[in-house]
Amino acid sequence: GRGLSQWSPAPDEEYQLSFYARLADAFCTHLGLERLHWVGTSMGGAIGMVCASGLLQPRMKERIASLVINDTAPEIAQSAIDRIRSYAGSPPAFDSVSELEAYFRTVYKPYGWLSDAQWRRLTETSTRRLPDGRVTPHYDPAMVRQFVAHPDDYLVWPHFDAIDVPVLCLRGVDSDLVRPETLVAMRGRGPGARGALQVIEVPGCGHAPALNVPAHLEPIEAFIRAAAR
Repeated sequence: GRGLSQWSPAPDEEYQLSFYARLADAFCTHLGLERLHWVGTSMGGAIGMVCASGLLQPRMKERIASLVINDTAPEIAQSAIDRIRSYAGSPPAFDSVSELEAYFRTVYKPYGWLSDAQWRRLTETSTRRLPDGRVTPHYDPAMVRQFVAHPDDYLVWPHFDAIDVPVLCLRGVDSDLVRPETLVAMRGRGPGARGALQVIEVPGCGHAPALNVPAHLEPIEAFIRAAAR
């Protein structure tokens, strides 16, 4: 339900990781993608874990050669979920796009450093005009129903345990979503126990690193190059 995509007429049924994994499988089939490296931020990383496990979509396990999860984990902090629900479920409306940009700069401050041009681009691609002329963030507020209808949707340890490809986990040092103790548990399970997990903590960021500067991108590029050998 973002950008120009459709908003689900049945959010309680469709806004969940299993449905997103089905969409990913159909998307890859449509494009003829047989092998790929998955880089996912937040929800995108959770979908990646579900896909890479093959427990729900066996073809996706065959397709994914490596997995990068950006500030997400097989278990996320409830306090962070509550924070996201507090602003994402009731997006505010503003009289001007500049006011909306100021709002984005506040709620997305944990992304880390973005240039003025990047903040403008983020705003331009995330703006929806309401019938009364005001502007608001462009996504379906019903997406937070996922946390109500499927409260354990982001508890994906069985999927993590089944992943047998290299995994890179990025965590913003100030993240409230991925707890340090969760990283410890990840190192002892699934790809972590098999020596296939790499963890990098990203300074100056919370949830989630914006992946817009060399310090974020270079480790990902090196990881994918190594996985592709």
